Amino acid sequence: MATKIIIWMIAGFLLGSLINTFAFDVAFIQDYLVYGLFHIVGTIFINLLKMLVVPLVTFSLICGVCGIGDVKKLGRVGIKAFCLFLLTTTLAISLALLVSVTINPGKDFHLAPNAQTEFVAPEPPLITQVFIDLVPSNPVTAFAEGNMLQIIFFTILFAICLLMIGKRGRSLIDGAEKLNEVMMQVVSVVMSIAPYGVFAIMTKTFALQGIDLILPMIGYFGIVILVLFCHVTGTLMLLLKFFGRISPIQFLKKMRTAQIFAFSTSSSNATIPVTLRTVEKRMGVDNSTASFVVPFGATINMDGTAIMQGVATVFIANIYGIELGLTGYLTVIGMSVLASIGTAGVPGVGLIMLAMVFDQLGLPVEGIALIMGVDRVLDMMRTAVNVTGDAVITMIVARSENNVSMEIFNDQDAGTLTHIELPHDKK
Repeated sequence: MATKIIIWMIAGFLLGSLINTFAFDVAFIQDYLVYGLFHIVGTIFINLLKMLVVPLVTFSLICGVCGIGDVKKLGRVGIKAFCLFLLTTTLAISLALLVSVTINPGKDFHLAPNAQTEFVAPEPPLITQVFIDLVPSNPVTAFAEGNMLQIIFFTILFAICLLMIGKRGRSLIDGAEKLNEVMMQVVSVVMSIAPYGVFAIMTKTFALQGIDLILPMIGYFGIVILVLFCHVTGTLMLLLKFFGRISPIQFLKKMRTAQIFAFSTSSSNATIPVTLRTVEKRMGVDNSTASFVVPFGATINMDGTAIMQGVATVFIANIYGIELGLTGYLTVIGMSVLASIGTAGVPGVGLIMLAMVFDQLGLPVEGIALIMGVDRVLDMMRTAVNVTGDAVITMIVARSENNVSMEIFNDQDAGTLTHIELPHDKK
């Protein structure tokens, strides 16, 4: 899938650039291909991704919260994990903004005049109102409108109450687990057309903007990779060393398989089974802690997504010639943390949640299309960072609860697989 997407992404770049160079004024191509076929296919693909967000976040959160079993332990472990996830996300977005403001990607590139004059920046709401809006006055409306932050608040409260009523809620929990499996299958079906969706988006973008767009995109691409690398090897490993009191080198060695799987699937949710097995069998974390923190982190811990949002915000602001200022950057930090919490662990959803950040800042949401082309590749790297962050927080929380076997963690061969039983192995 990754190979197909890269191939179709390059094909879209080449075709779009050719259309921009040789057929920019040809009415038939513009009307029926650029604004016709490619626009329709790209928009449908984005809508399909949006369609997945609400049910995925809902069912995965219910499964994660109910997986811990005990309400009291859930409260203690949940608060620790939640605070640490917020901390790492805040550090990630702050690092992204610091590097981006220093390098200033896209500062020498400007869109065509008509692209800028068509956009009128809306008035962003007050930060206080953003926090007030976290609690839905009507959860049905929140689900209908796809308000992710309100949906997450209500779903966590609902899942906790399922635990509180005991056996009577078991059938609903089992149903949520089955529905979560169904939604993961829907994700697989939707992502099977991802190469063609990316191709359509890339073709339309470069047909309108031309090959010159690749120059600032290289800067954006490089900065995101740089910040992702610094966050994993610097921020997360320092937290692991000082709060978890374990060896970062040993941790990274044992995380390799989960990181590679996350990179190849671009989905934190799809990597949950591998991450769980890694932290339990390879690192010695007790199942009671791992079974809650890992799925919980796969839903709300999006350090890589926050990094992308920080760099993308500065990049798009520079391209559209919009000055953010100190207040704007502080708003980016706050909104990116909240948006990353509401981002489900599926490919491409980070771009959709980025629109919420742009809305708060008065940036053009249509600017997201500029980074859609390269985002599929960056998504693979971001997911590996997200999964690493999930495991780091799981280790820190488990160490604080004395739920880690250091004998297993220090054993290099603990939990290694000699044979993986696939579904078709079973007769």
